[in-house]
Amino acid sequence: MTDQPSETSTLNHAQDVERQLIWHVAGQYEHLLNLGELWRYRELLRMLSIRDLKVQYRQAYVGIAWAMLQPLVTMAIFTLLFGLLGRTPADESVPYPIVAFCGLLPWFLFAGSVTKASACLVTNQNLITKVYFPRAALPIAAIVTSFVDFLVGLALLILMMLWYQIVPPVQILVLPVFILMTLLAAASLSLWLSAANGLYRDIGYIVPFLMQIGFYFSPVIYESGSLIPGRWQFLYQFNPMVGIIEGIRWSLLGHAAPPLQAIVISFIGLVLLTLGGMAYFRRVERHIADRI
Repeated sequence: MTDQPSETSTLNHAQDVERQLIWHVAGQYEHLLNLGELWRYRELLRMLSIRDLKVQYRQAYVGIAWAMLQPLVTMAIFTLLFGLLGRTPADESVPYPIVAFCGLLPWFLFAGSVTKASACLVTNQNLITKVYFPRAALPIAAIVTSFVDFLVGLALLILMMLWYQIVPPVQILVLPVFILMTLLAAASLSLWLSAANGLYRDIGYIVPFLMQIGFYFSPVIYESGSLIPGRWQFLYQFNPMVGIIEGIRWSLLGHAAPPLQAIVISFIGLVLLTLGGMAYFRRVERHIADRI
């Protein structure tokens, strides 16, 4: 009989130690986003995403077809331009429209996400000042809406490949990895810029300019091997979208595999950008309602 209280107290002590350990580990990461809280608010995230989709295509005659028209028109313009110049900056074994479309899809996912997310705290300031919820739900919802556009464009790309009788290689199985890297790139920059824009409204004017520069400094409408001199390739690969876009072309079209160095640089850079963005967003969101 005397052993039972001893066993109970030992169990309680073990539970206390476990609880303290959990709080200690949680405290080490309290400067990052609370992912558990985001999960608890997942229904709100779903509602915000649906709302953003409805607002995006409200009173638009063609609706979500704009998700196909934007890359299609851009592809047609550059196909015509390079056709007039008599030289396409890509591997000519695959029709240039397909090469360009494979680059435009991930770029529009990335740039669209960042552009929308960077303004999300400012455009939702009435909601932020009245109701508590994890503020990171706003940039994530913006990324979700861009991802829906991406899926529509991807379906169109598959139809175009069927039209040109292009059979995807076996490495198409790796495509989800590069899509996830695109989403990670969008999320990392979105956290930084949305938080900064909440404090400094100049960021809202800078973001479109940065996206325009990034478009031409990424292999969207050209292949990096066709235009970038070898001596600049290493520096060029520090742009995370280089490895991602070339990886998507490799997985869909069977082009030359992107250098492993480019993939490693992209992945490490994205992880560091994401962790930094999570920490910065967490620090800003604590008092954003008072500053916005």
